[in-house]
Amino acid sequence: MAIAKQSLDDYLGQERAALITDCTACGKCVEVCPVTPFTDINSGDEPGVIGGVLGLLRDGIPLEGMAKDWAHQCNGCGLCIPDCPEGVNPRRMLMLANTVEAEQDSPTPQLFRKMSRAIRIMAAMQLAPPEFDRLLRNPRAHPADVVFYTGCNPIRTPHLLFNAMTILDALDVDYEVVGGPGACCGIIQSKWEGNQGSAEKVVDGTINRFAGFQPKNVLSWCPSCVLHLGETISGFRQASFEFDHVTNYLIDRAEGLADKFIQPVNKRVLLHTHDGMDKIGRNVAAMLAAVPGLTLVDTVSEPGYTCGGSGADRSPGLKRAARSATIARAEAAGVDILVSLYHGCHGQLSGLEANGNFTVMNWTDILVQALGQQPHDDISKRYRMQDDWDMVLDEGEIFLKANGIDMDRDWLKGLLPDIFGQTEFKGGLEAFACEREVGEVVGGAE
Repeated sequence: MAIAKQSLDDYLGQERAALITDCTACGKCVEVCPVTPFTDINSGDEPGVIGGVLGLLRDGIPLEGMAKDWAHQCNGCGLCIPDCPEGVNPRRMLMLANTVEAEQDSPTPQLFRKMSRAIRIMAAMQLAPPEFDRLLRNPRAHPADVVFYTGCNPIRTPHLLFNAMTILDALDVDYEVVGGPGACCGIIQSKWEGNQGSAEKVVDGTINRFAGFQPKNVLSWCPSCVLHLGETISGFRQASFEFDHVTNYLIDRAEGLADKFIQPVNKRVLLHTHDGMDKIGRNVAAMLAAVPGLTLVDTVSEPGYTCGGSGADRSPGLKRAARSATIARAEAAGVDILVSLYHGCHGQLSGLEANGNFTVMNWTDILVQALGQQPHDDISKRYRMQDDWDMVLDEGEIFLKANGIDMDRDWLKGLLPDIFGQTEFKGGLEAFACEREVGEVVGGAE
């Protein structure tokens, strides 16, 4: 695999220049954006708003006023993309604007270190040593048809990843697992720390690690990794493998997977999805529809491309309204299960189970049940539903010590609310509004 001759910094500069040339500042993206009603933008303000973003991209002029409010609330839903008359991808434009702002401000230079610590602690509190090693220790390269790429933050909810592996095993896929902070996609360094030199090293290292397995496909669980590597910096590195979300791989094998569903799941479910990459939600809905006994009552699409500080939570007002509508729909339909899409979604929705109206499960949990197997233990949800941090630590310390992590209990107890995210711990609707703030508090939210 050839390494790109240009630096990441040069590549991003060229991409910004192309966007500046193509964008006419008509403001259509601002007009159709679902975030706009939650700002002070009025009809006729749209060209000035996008003009402010172009000023940042072209001349480094800091965002102010309505342009700043709109850009900072972008949740990555991508609903603007098909409406641009010039064929510009406004979502990508705003992602690249993030890199300029980060280079100017660099507000969280230790974000990646904090994120890595939080991931390691959360994973170590939930996994037996062999499982912990499988997710955090990257294997030596050897030929494999598929690389299952976990990303970094999904390891906070490791049961989802092991469920996905159970599904790949059922399909007899020849795969190897790569992920964790040692194989980051580079989004933290590039978009939030503003260090393109560091980001380039991370991206090169991770893609080279993929290439070492000579895979046909690299399947990502994390939607942020898909957006960053597959859209924001998609032309920076050439690859000999297909990089895609794991559900696109599974849906291509949906018929064979459905043939292996031997256990009815006699439940009524509501599927929670997101606007940002709606094909992933459609993939999951199609797989659920094939589960014997299951009734898919409806699909509710929330704004953004995922839950969390990099997605829906960036626009708190819109998020609050959407989440209230999701809960109301689940309760009105009398569903047994609210089905989550991604790891960030599952972490937030899990606390809603405490209300007792429905259970929260991930789509992988249901598919594993349909395969006649036991889903991996959702310890993360159990922790989130506890009312007492001491009770969480009583269980978590056993895993921590087994994984060679011995921390002062009082210090760890004080850290846990931040690691889990206090606003998410009991499913609260009040969410962090900006990923940078989340990074400072809980170590990242991609």
